[in-house]
Amino acid sequence: MTRAFGISVSLIAGMFWASSGIAQEILETPLAPAPEQLEEGEGDGRFVPNYGDIVEPPTAEQVASASSARLRVLDKITGAVSDVDVPSGGEVGVGLITIRSVDCRYPVDNPSGNAYAGLIVTYRDVSEPVFEGWMIAAAPALNAMDHPRYDVWVLGCTIS
Repeated sequence: MTRAFGISVSLIAGMFWASSGIAQEILETPLAPAPEQLEEGEGDGRFVPNYGDIVEPPTAEQVASASSARLRVLDKITGAVSDVDVPSGGEVGVGLITIRSVDCRYPVDNPSGNAYAGLIVTYRDVSEPVFEGWMIAAAPALNAMDHPRYDVWVLGCTIS
């Protein structure tokens, strides 16, 4: 019984590795036509992108600073959810964490739109921050805080 089990595991593992190797070979495709596929005088076989379709280069969004950042804090153990306003340059304690707001920025042309908050989050008396960086309200997973107990994300900026 043990020998049969070992043989079946070996067969399944071998089929898995063989199928992944075949799939990798199938996915390999050239990015440009081979030189022998080009008509005479078409170039040296390198791909040359057409930039004529680009009308205007993208520009940075114009932002302004707000007086405070509105954040949502989730305690994963108790399930408690808190909405807090952290003044720019100030700090607020929620549970066992302290959140310091460096700045909260919002689009000038759409104040109720997206928000960008620079935050420093510390846990208890630990000197090393558990999070330090910018969070974006529209994309909370882009630069999320990785902590076993708390989640923090930006809801928006408070303009007053």
